[in-house]
Amino acid sequence: MIQSHMQLDAKGLACPMPIVRTKKAMVEVQEGQVLEVQATDKGSVADLAAWCKTVGHQYIGHQEQNGVFFHYLRKCNPETSDQVEKTFEQTISIEQVIQAEGTILDVREAAEYAFGHIPGAKSIPMGDLQDCIAELNKDETVYLICRTGTRSDLAAKQLTEAGFTKVYNVLPGMTGYEGELEKEVK
Repeated sequence: MIQSHMQLDAKGLACPMPIVRTKKAMVEVQEGQVLEVQATDKGSVADLAAWCKTVGHQYIGHQEQNGVFFHYLRKCNPETSDQVEKTFEQTISIEQVIQAEGTILDVREAAEYAFGHIPGAKSIPMGDLQDCIAELNKDETVYLICRTGTRSDLAAKQLTEAGFTKVYNVLPGMTGYEGELEKEVK
């Protein structure tokens, strides 16, 4: 299954209870973390996606296994999630990065990556980047991407502080990517 920070069991509950329980559980989830909601109500697929859109969280996607829907929701702060000013100077467009040579480093959560990423992109979630810097080649160009450019902006600063010189923040992030998605669900 996909890694999440917290799980919610809403199996056997009918509408609107999966949303009611999800709303309460989200209070305990930290911004940027992923909540897994397990539900048996078929309506939960549309309901949870719509609820996330309404309140400003990210509905990453869902899987069905033996009649149980596993939903993945990323907690966002709607007042800052897409409006944070990008400050890392070296940026590149999503169109340009597809043609470029180097490493595309996806710093979204593992669940976001699993539900769709640029083919060939390497996944290191932002929270794990500091511990995984040694896996990256300082001589290679690194293109950092997340959903909107906010986390990748922070990651670009982090790599630069670690001595990387060929670092670019990909803007606007995966929200601007219209190409083929590779999916990896473990």
